[in-house]
Amino acid sequence: MKRLNELTPHVGDSMYYLYDGSSNEKLRVCSVYALHLFTGGPGEMEINGVRYPIENRTLIFLKPGEPHAFHITPGQPLPSYNLYVDLWDAGSPSSANRTFIYAPEPFELRDTALIFPCEELDSLPSVCSLQPYPELYEAFVSMAKLYHHAAFYRTEMLGSLFYAWMLNWYNTVHTHQPTDYRIVRLLAHLNDHPEQREPVETWWTFCGLKRTYFHALFLRETGLTPKAYQHKLLMRRASNLLLETELTVTAIAERLGYPSIHPFSRHFSAYYGVSPKQYRLHPQTGG
Repeated sequence: MKRLNELTPHVGDSMYYLYDGSSNEKLRVCSVYALHLFTGGPGEMEINGVRYPIENRTLIFLKPGEPHAFHITPGQPLPSYNLYVDLWDAGSPSSANRTFIYAPEPFELRDTALIFPCEELDSLPSVCSLQPYPELYEAFVSMAKLYHHAAFYRTEMLGSLFYAWMLNWYNTVHTHQPTDYRIVRLLAHLNDHPEQREPVETWWTFCGLKRTYFHALFLRETGLTPKAYQHKLLMRRASNLLLETELTVTAIAERLGYPSIHPFSRHFSAYYGVSPKQYRLHPQTGG
């Protein structure tokens, strides 16, 4: 049984395609792994006889030999970034010369990309919205464009990027992630400016929510209260400043909005189990 971190991917082709309901979008199978990232909607995708809705930023993940069809209205074509890849064979890849078989011909592919049993790979969804995950969406689009723009070491770069992208996608799918767009937008703001120490009242205003609903939604989306989340960001920022700068502990406390070094040291020691000075000397002992 393979693990996902044993992938040896090869990106054999990248295509920006406009699905318009033409005949070549009917039921078919492909000889390699294929990923389709749609940048419009609505539409429908059929996979193994089941229809799924397509919206903006819908990702489709197809395995070799998996029957699928695109149900697109000609009057509303849908653009998509497509990647065709081998996951287990970078030495003799098939994805550069993929083949299709269309219904009603028998779905009997002569050659396919290598397939190994992998529970982690099988746990990834065939249909996934990347709307809540802009970093995954943007990284996929960058890979699709890089395929055509890279003049040197394209194979090496895309293999490494796709490997990291797949592991990141797996981690995202199997880790609780905030999905409410208001909370996602707020967290991006807070992560960029943890030292601002904004009052929580400004957060529910930022989200356009009432206080009680905001607190309940924030807890559901992050697993933490707003104050606990703010405290976590401050402690992470403190850790970075201790390790990456030569600022004194007092200067770091001031930068993070503490009135003096003493409450900062108490908070830091409670969070990491060691004092700020000990953490700077031996960071591996903290946390």
